[in-house]
Amino acid sequence: MLYRSLDRIAAEADVLAAPDLPASRGLSRRERLERWAELLGREPGRRLRALHGIEYGSSRERLTCRADGSPLAVAYADPVLRAAGLEGDTVGDAAAFFGLSHEQLHDLLCFCHPGGTVSASTAAAQVRAFARQGDELACWAAGVGFGAAAVAALALVGTLA
Repeated sequence: MLYRSLDRIAAEADVLAAPDLPASRGLSRRERLERWAELLGREPGRRLRALHGIEYGSSRERLTCRADGSPLAVAYADPVLRAAGLEGDTVGDAAAFFGLSHEQLHDLLCFCHPGGTVSASTAAAQVRAFARQGDELACWAAGVGFGAAAVAALALVGTLA
């Protein structure tokens, strides 16, 4: 894939705004992940390239890892996600934009899990799971908070009795 700045493209061609795209700058983390899962789910049987060795090398090497035809390339090809701030199709770009840890990206993208390729439907399911993880953590934290409050209230009632 050839990368060029918008200024350079504008010098060579007419650049038109895409009025049919939704306003996307304010997408939440969950919305960004759900959009990515939706894109992957459009071609469920498609085989996407896994990334090789994203757990090895220097931090910079890991962050710049990419491959044509990967799940990251699918996300970056989407004008809505790019308009929302996705800057590229590297592991580092995905970590920053989607709010995913290196471990999560390794589980999703590295060849050591699915082999040389991964089905788009499998990748979509995993991205959807990442989107739900934030909700589960919030519910768990609220549950712990409510549970702690209940214990404190019972302790207070016990001291008053």
